[in-house]
Amino acid sequence: MTRPNAGTWVVAGLAGVAHAVIGVVFYAASGLVAPLWAIVLLGLWWLVLAVVLVRLARRGSWWTPVVPLIAFGTWWAALTAGEQALGWTA
Repeated sequence: MTRPNAGTWVVAGLAGVAHAVIGVVFYAASGLVAPLWAIVLLGLWWLVLAVVLVRLARRGSWWTPVVPLIAFGTWWAALTAGEQALGWTA
């Protein structure tokens, strides 16, 4: 286990800001297209990823920037699949 240092805290902070922006901008805006059940599932997934991000940050991991990338990727995949397979439209 690596002890957190200033570099890992800065990277984790930037990753946290990116994760928050993705949650507020993309996940919250999903309500314009997705049904309520999908929004709830996406919100829970976003919270799980937030917990993962915090745990990685506390360990001093350099992997924290991957979490917002996963958050955006899964959001995009879910909305795209919903649009194509389930007919979600704006």
